[in-house]
Formats: sequence, structure tokens, C-alpha cells
Amino acid sequence: MALHGSGSLCKVEITSLFGGSARLLHLPKSYSIHCNTASDSNTFGFGPLNFSICYCLMLVCRVKREDSNQTADVESVSVDENTLKQDLEGAIHEENYMEAAKIRDRIKELQEDNKASVLSANARFYQAFRNGDLAAMQTLWSKSGKPCCVHPGAKGITGYDDVMESWEVVWMNYEFPLQIELKDVEAHVRGEVGYVTCMEFVKTKGSSSWGAQFVSNVFEKIDEQWFICIHHASPVDI
Repeated sequence: MALHGSGSLCKVEITSLFGGSARLLHLPKSYSIHCNTASDSNTFGFGPLNFSICYCLMLVCRVKREDSNQTADVESVSVDENTLKQDLEGAIHEENYMEAAKIRDRIKELQEDNKASVLSANARFYQAFRNGDLAAMQTLWSKSGKPCCVHPGAKGITGYDDVMESWEVVWMNYEFPLQIELKDVEAHVRGEVGYVTCMEFVKTKGSSSWGAQFVSNVFEKIDEQWFICIHHASPVDI
């Protein structure tokens, strides 16, 4: 069966046969839902199926794009910020302002979640930096494209392998852990890209002074995880 709703999304409610919690799926209007269910006259004696709530012994629900033969599990369908913004425009166009308010709240929640995730990735980067942990640093950087690292007072280094080698060189004469403090930390997210700006203060063992840098760390979202792809540290006189 195919279910389509008004606006840019349709809503399908699936309730477990055995009393599990209902789940509300928001799918683009261009998708159709194909449900394979038990027949009307099953051994459990259920009556005809209600098309808004699918009761079945075994529910196999797959999403099929109407303009291709590719299928994807319903569990893999996620509503991203762009989809929500399109739905918001649809709700405003239809003058459904209560729905529009709910969508705005969901967009805000999603943005805050992404911002928190980017800040967490930034914290892991500085934890690896503080401890001189190359193994950890290797897991934090994006391996796609050409990541770039600009150490204070140096030219940019591009490419995953060269960036990793640069950290080994930078750490060669340090004793760990380093003292690192961050101030004026700000995070911003736009879709699959996020960035953090901050003042970075670094003090090595045996030194009486702090080195100060203004830092921009750029992250990209790959397979639902945030990886750093650009680190740019510019020296600042203090």
C-alpha cells in the first residue's frame, strides 16, 4: 500500500502487535510505503487491517523510491535539517502555524544537538593534543578529501598522512601532558559542516610563558560522526 500526506511529508504510525510503543515516521512525499502483513483472516482472529495502524505478526516495512528500484530500510530514513526546513515552508504555506511552531522547535533541537556533538569532537581533539596521543589523533581526522593543518607560524599541510606526520614532528621535543587552556569558544553548524573558533593557550613543561593562538577547527559529518578536516592556529601576541 502507499500512503501520502499533505505538504512535503507523509506520516505513518506503526504500532506493535504486542503492545510496544508507537513510532511516527516522517517520510518525504515522494516515497511510498510497502507493508507486508498477515492476511485479514489470520489464525489470531483479527479483523481487517486499519490502514493508519498496521497490526501484524511479522511486519516488514520498506521504503521504495518511486523513481528508482533502490530500497532502504525504514530505520535508515532520517529527517535532516534541510528536510525539516522544507516541511516548515510547507506548513507556513498551508497556514498551519501550530505545525510550523513544532517544526521550528525540532530544527532548533537538531541544531543544538549538532553543536554539542561538534564541541565534543573539539574536546577530543584537544585531549589528544594535550596528551600527545597520536593514535587518538589519527582517529579524529577526516581521511576523505584533503584535510589541512596550519600549525602556528607555519604554512599549511594537506593530506591525511602528511598532517599526521606533522603532529609527530610538533610533539617531538615536548614532555606530556601539555597545559592547554581554551577561551572564547564558539561553535557553529551548517548542515554537515561545523566549526569551532577559540583562543588557545599552550604552555610546555619548563616554560614560564604561554603561547597564544587564535584557532579555527572545521569538522565534517561522515556516517553520523564528526571528524576534523581543518585546524588553523594563528599566533597572537599577548
